[in-house]
Amino acid sequence: MNCSKNPDFVLLGLSNDPDKPQLLFGLFLALYLLSLLGNLLLLMVIGADIHLHTPMYFFLSQLSLVDLCFTTTTAPKMLETLWTSNGLISFSECLAQLYFFTVFADMDNLLLTAMAIDRYAAICHPLHYALLMTPCRCALLVGGSWGVAHSISLVHALLLSQLSFYSNQEIPHFFCDFGPLFRLSCSDTHLNEDLMMVLTGLLGISPLLCITSSYAHIFLAVARIPSAQGKKKALATCSSHLSMVILFYSSVFASYLKSPSASHASGELGAAVMYALVTPTLNPFIYSLRNKEVKRSLKRILGIESSWH
Repeated sequence: MNCSKNPDFVLLGLSNDPDKPQLLFGLFLALYLLSLLGNLLLLMVIGADIHLHTPMYFFLSQLSLVDLCFTTTTAPKMLETLWTSNGLISFSECLAQLYFFTVFADMDNLLLTAMAIDRYAAICHPLHYALLMTPCRCALLVGGSWGVAHSISLVHALLLSQLSFYSNQEIPHFFCDFGPLFRLSCSDTHLNEDLMMVLTGLLGISPLLCITSSYAHIFLAVARIPSAQGKKKALATCSSHLSMVILFYSSVFASYLKSPSASHASGELGAAVMYALVTPTLNPFIYSLRNKEVKRSLKRILGIESSWH
């Protein structure tokens, strides 16, 4: 079997069953369109309502923008593969998809961390919140996150570009991912895998530790609030963010808490669908359906007078 620095691959998609592609195409097209609608609507609401121009909603708007790009990185090719049964993708396209996928996945991770820091400042240091979360610091947090995500993703792409691969091989996935590419390489990938796992581990574990620490301080602060109503109000501001954190990390760990070259089970493919498409679709609805300020703004923009239930 020939080795090449610039091979073509074939994405097998989500199912080999000839009766399922049309059903899956309809399902995932609806899910993708729902993701576009939800995230664009949330961006519009936050941008149009001056009352939502606060640090929390600034980070949320950035998350919606990232989720919009995140789903667009994988969904169109997945839908094309389901519709045409032709998953052919060149190595350069594969590398570009993997680069952008990693950038937006890392940004999701870092923005969830920035939102946890924001909630920590709001609940644990309410009197100093305006001084701690200034527009300049919020912009630096987001700008720094983009810089880190770009740098890490560029290193990942450069490591993969140095490898040789068997030509015309099938990838048992709906997008180009590290594990399948490592298994198709005819180069020695051990050093690349080790470096990639270190980088991924640092970027994955550090933000998670920061989120965990923030919520530990938040829960301690809430426990000291004397009134039950005060406790409920404080926790209500964190519930949507905490839901997104649990969704994101549970699906990511199900897929990546293993060596990159380990076999790809069907359950892990399902987890990949969860974090690549389902979670970014749910995020804007988790915030809009559970947040009175967002619902009020949305009603005002759409001219809806009746109450949401």
